[in-house]
Amino acid sequence: MSDRLRILFVTEDDPLYVIRFFEVFLAEYPRDAFDLVGITIQDAFHEPLARTARRMWRFYGPVDFVRLGMRFALVRAKRTSIRTLAMRAGVPLVPASSVNDPAYVAQARALAPDVIVSVAAPEIFRREILAVPRKRSVNIHSGRLPKYRGMMPNFWQLLHGERSATVTVHEMAERLDAGAVLGTLEVPIRERDALDRLIVETKREGARLMIRVLREIAAGTDRPKPLDMSEASYFRFPQPADVKALRARGHRML
Repeated sequence: MSDRLRILFVTEDDPLYVIRFFEVFLAEYPRDAFDLVGITIQDAFHEPLARTARRMWRFYGPVDFVRLGMRFALVRAKRTSIRTLAMRAGVPLVPASSVNDPAYVAQARALAPDVIVSVAAPEIFRREILAVPRKRSVNIHSGRLPKYRGMMPNFWQLLHGERSATVTVHEMAERLDAGAVLGTLEVPIRERDALDRLIVETKREGARLMIRVLREIAAGTDRPKPLDMSEASYFRFPQPADVKALRARGHRML
């Protein structure tokens, strides 16, 4: 077996934001050190597209929803997706209806990954899939943990007036966003910023952070730092009133 670190990715089908992570990662990861054994791409939010569209309508409002929809239509017309990036890079596609399905767990085990990496994966990983990799199961989260556990951490960091958005790579645990931290970086927030810009920047810089953390895992120099969950918060998907408050602070959605 190769000495390279064997990595299995699990992500969601998002051609607007999550794809920015993979554009950077697939361009910059060390081919001599990492072996990408597969990628599983699931539906966003693990729900039908129509339900996601309704969610985005309430979140962005009609004007920004139409603008975002035009972007989405354009990338679809260009056939730009995480799937096409992966295929171009020679990364095998590993389909799944759920990562917790016993058949998927068996398939993942057969790939013998050292690390499973979740990038915006739309479901909670249970004990069986977390136990598959030889070294670690890790997730990347665009918020400081444990304060910004949950959904849309970039949004909540903007709303709460943080000076920067923290990108965190951490071990996955059965409790959401509760595993030990393996690495962080800060992305400065501007006085009048756009959620769109911040998401794109945290995805791109997060890819570089992930490469760094995976190098440390491969070398055995990673040092997980347990979270103090007594300080934990959890944020759900923002409501229209939260978006109104964000705009009142001088920020934009797009």
